[in-house]
Amino acid sequence: MTQSRRTILAGASAFAGGLVASPWVARAQTAEFTYKYANNLQLTHPLNIRAREMVEAIKAETKGRFEIQIFPTSQLGSDTDTLSQLRSGGVEFFTLSGLILSTLVPAASINGIGFAFPNYDAVWKAMDGDLGAYVRAQIAKANLFAMEKIWDNGFRQTTSSAKPIVTAADLEGMKIRVPPSPLWTSMYKAFGSAPTSINFNETYTALQTKVVDGQENPLAIISTAKLYEVQKFCSLTNHMWDGFWFLANRRAWERLPEDIRAIAAKHINEAGIKERADVAALNAGLQGDLAAKGMVFNTPDPASFRDKLKKAGFFAEWKSKYGDEAWATLEKYTGPLS
Repeated sequence: MTQSRRTILAGASAFAGGLVASPWVARAQTAEFTYKYANNLQLTHPLNIRAREMVEAIKAETKGRFEIQIFPTSQLGSDTDTLSQLRSGGVEFFTLSGLILSTLVPAASINGIGFAFPNYDAVWKAMDGDLGAYVRAQIAKANLFAMEKIWDNGFRQTTSSAKPIVTAADLEGMKIRVPPSPLWTSMYKAFGSAPTSINFNETYTALQTKVVDGQENPLAIISTAKLYEVQKFCSLTNHMWDGFWFLANRRAWERLPEDIRAIAAKHINEAGIKERADVAALNAGLQGDLAAKGMVFNTPDPASFRDKLKKAGFFAEWKSKYGDEAWATLEKYTGPLS
C-alpha cells in the first residue's frame, strides 16, 4: 500500500503528462452514468494520482456503466463555487476540506481545532471512529453524502516571507492567508494575527504580490503548488490536521443503482486509504527537497501556541459552538483541551 517518495513523484509526472487536456476520463464505451468529480489540487498531488486509479477501477468493475470525469486544480471554480455546484447537482463529486465545508456544516471543522491532535495515530482513530461518524451524520443533514474514509491533506505548517515563527508571539500582527472558514479566522485572531480569507487558487498570487505575508498548508501542498517560490521560511507548527471529505450530491448518489454505488464506494474508500500512505511518504521526504529549493525550516515548541489559545478563550468558544456531544467525542481521542 505504501510507496516510496520517488515512486509517487514518478507516477505524478506520468499522470501530469497524460492530463494536458482536461478533464481526465477513463474512456471506453458510452457509459450509462457519467459524473463529474472536482478537486482543488494539482495533478501531481497523490489525491489526483489515486483518483485516476480509482476512476479506472470503477469503470472496469462496472463494465463501462459508470464513468467519472476528473476536474482538478479548481477548473470548475473556487472551493465555495464548487460546493454550491455540488449542492445543486452541477457537480456530482467533490473532495473538500472539512474546515471549508464548515461554512455549510459547522461540525465538519472539528478535526481542525488548533493543536488538538498530537500525531497521525490519534487522527485516524478519531476520523475512522466515532468522530468521523459524527461528522458524516451532520453532513448527511445537508443533503450531501460523505464516503466513509476521509482522505489526507496533512498536518499544516506555517510559511512566511518575512521571518520564522518560533513562538505564538511571532504571529502577532502577521498578515496570513487562511481558507474561507470561521475556525481559521477565529484561531489566528486569537493569536493576534490579521487573517485574510483567500481561496486556494488565488493564494500564490496573493503571496507573490504581498497581499499577505504568509500562509499555512501541509508540506505536500507547499511543494506541489510551488509556494516555496514566494515564501522563504517554513515553521513546522503542526497546528492543525486537515483532511478531504469525498462528497457526493445525495440525489445523484442515490440515483445510481445499488450495485454501482457499492463498487464506487469500495474503490473510493480504498483510494483514500492509499492516498493517506502516499501523503505520509511524500511529507516525510519533502523537508529536504524544499530546503534545497531555498526554504529555511524550524520546529517550534507547541506549548506557547496552546497556552495562547487557551488564555484567549479559543477552546472554550469552540466547545460552546460545537456543543457538548461533539466536543466530548473529540476529547475522547485528544484528551482534555479546554
